[in-house]
Amino acid sequence: MRVVHFVGAGPGAADLLTLRAVELLNETDLCVFPGTYLDEAVLGHCPAGARLVDSQHLDLDEIVTELVAAHRAGLRVVRLCSGDTALYSALHEQTRRLDRAGVPWDVTPGVPAYAAAAARIGHELTVPEVAQSVVLTRTRARSTAMPSGETLAAFAATGATLVLHLAITRTRVLAKELTGFYGPDCPVVVVANASQPAEVVLRGTLADIADRVDRARLRRAAVIMVGPALGVGVTGAESYLYDPARDRPARGQPST
Repeated sequence: MRVVHFVGAGPGAADLLTLRAVELLNETDLCVFPGTYLDEAVLGHCPAGARLVDSQHLDLDEIVTELVAAHRAGLRVVRLCSGDTALYSALHEQTRRLDRAGVPWDVTPGVPAYAAAAARIGHELTVPEVAQSVVLTRTRARSTAMPSGETLAAFAATGATLVLHLAITRTRVLAKELTGFYGPDCPVVVVANASQPAEVVLRGTLADIADRVDRARLRRAAVIMVGPALGVGVTGAESYLYDPARDRPARGQPST
């Protein structure tokens, strides 16, 4: 039975898709893709005769209409989502509508943008005794309201590494708010279009990152990462998992 495949397209690079994603794209008849965030090279995995529809020109109902009509016509359908389907992909809204239409679907995850951004700068976001938690969140400008309990101040109070999506146009306001929790010298890294030809990487602190973003004229497709774990030359404890003093089973024996 054919289904509508929701596929995480990763951060944009054509070679950062999963093997499953590439296989599905190779066989698709219709690919609905987010043109705002995607490097067009990703679409090179689609066959020559596939119909390509850019979802940035459609509202939610128009997107679902495309998916339903193609499925009912017996076509193989892929709905590409930027990054990973688990984060800010509108998967929930689209699959609810497909359920009502009686159209089956499945999900293939992708490389999230924050993971590509961290890889680009060669940083782990969880350094022992520096930061052991990562908060993935966004802020509100013209977008959907945030739940009442999910305030930036509440997350910042934990001292965790913060990863802010969909927030680049509010960098100055955010930096000012976060300074009260992390201090003005706290490291900040902004990565726009991670893994794509137009990639931009900015390093700074809460005191100066807004000026750097303004000079680079970044307006979208960027993640902002904040926290002491992002510092150049940051030091912390070493992981217990690999501690030489930790008891380990003899080679060939099962671990417990």
